[in-house]
Amino acid sequence: MPRHHSIPASDALALSPIAITSSCFKDKFGVPRQPGLTRYARADLIIQPPYNREDAFRGLETASHLWLIFQFHEAVRAEWRPVVRPPRLGGNQKMGVFASRSPFRPNSLGLSVVRNEGLVRADGQLLLRISDHDLIDGTPILDIKPYLPFADSVSDAGLGWAESAPTERLDVIFLPEAEAQLANLPAEQYPDLKLLITDVVSYDPRPSFRRGRDEERIYGAHLYDLNVRFRFMNDRSKKRVEVLTVC
Repeated sequence: MPRHHSIPASDALALSPIAITSSCFKDKFGVPRQPGLTRYARADLIIQPPYNREDAFRGLETASHLWLIFQFHEAVRAEWRPVVRPPRLGGNQKMGVFASRSPFRPNSLGLSVVRNEGLVRADGQLLLRISDHDLIDGTPILDIKPYLPFADSVSDAGLGWAESAPTERLDVIFLPEAEAQLANLPAEQYPDLKLLITDVVSYDPRPSFRRGRDEERIYGAHLYDLNVRFRFMNDRSKKRVEVLTVC
């Protein structure tokens, strides 16, 4: 019989964030459901004391991608549930929480692969810049590891119900007011903003139960310090998204 070992609470490791995320995504709505679905999502990981020593990151500049272990800090619950409803299955089919990537899980831990954009110092802080991410503003980063292509990429891996990235994307149309507002925004402050908006809304961030039912409703997503307002149109030719304002 296998022996079961328990760790006394007094001996459990206390986790302290290595970094806090300053993200282009200011709340959960509109965040890609997996990292890598948009190349244009950017964030700074603000390295926290006592970890804000450049020596701790020596050699990381050679890594193109990183593993981030983080906490779903807005999904922490007193109790956990054994089953969830993954959006990829339309929100109607239940799966075990450990067969999913749901944020509502024991310990509220997440794992993402992101692109490494380099370490910088700005305003007295040590920042690790990343892109291709799915982290909301304020996300605590608990560990950072280099992505190892020879070990971390498994060519014959499979899941069954989510074998590949979602392929269905909606056409995105920017109305004249939104185009004018984008033209007046400084590109250095909002890099690739139009492309980011296009990726965010084209994957249809609505909950599954709302899709196809409320095309006249106006939605808003907070990117950087902007509120992007858009609506879904469903005519006979093809579904599309209209971006109304960016302000």
